[in-house]
Amino acid sequence: MVDDEWNMRNLLRIYLMKEGFATKDASTGKEALSLLEKHDFDVILLDVMMPDMDGWQICQAIRETNSVPILMLTARSETKDKVRGLGIGADDYLTKPFEPEELLARIYSLLRRSTLTQNFKPTQHVLTYPELKIILEAREVLIQDDPVDFTLKEFDLLSLLAQSGQHVFTREELVERLWGNDYGGETRVVDTHIKNIREKLQKAGLRYSPIQTVWGLGYKFQPPGESE
Repeated sequence: MVDDEWNMRNLLRIYLMKEGFATKDASTGKEALSLLEKHDFDVILLDVMMPDMDGWQICQAIRETNSVPILMLTARSETKDKVRGLGIGADDYLTKPFEPEELLARIYSLLRRSTLTQNFKPTQHVLTYPELKIILEAREVLIQDDPVDFTLKEFDLLSLLAQSGQHVFTREELVERLWGNDYGGETRVVDTHIKNIREKLQKAGLRYSPIQTVWGLGYKFQPPGESE
């Protein structure tokens, strides 16, 4: 839990300990990054307004080395702020004040290792394409046998598209499958995650983009050699 307000950290600690979670907290960005070097965490609750580094800077620093799920907690409710946070690697966004039930529901959602519905179960454990492998159970992506780090939602999005043949998903369908029916954010978050996935694949040396934009509809997965 990363928040400069002691009262908020204490409130979060009470909520989470009642659910059986073990917690650690930090009041500054530097303290949070130091804790990450010493411990493994399942979820990070990250406030935006911080004294030394803001939440966006902390999120970016975390994403340079770690794909741990990040839930941003903030009093800022503007859509552009939400899109910015999700675009730099946050997995979810909750505006203060919030009910503890909603906080816990979002944490449990992030903790689920697979967000695919029963209708989209993996048909194989390793998806293999030219220069690209997606290892489903290990949640790993390899480009020419070298691993590429993706956030929880980025991997879920890439693997969902890859397992669905050439099915075209609308943005609304992708939001429903990956964020749930109660997600109240913009569908533009899908575009941001697609952009991040493409950039990471290209930076890792993949010489094609397997995620195709279907103009006016949405996205589909189509690696080289697969035709309509």
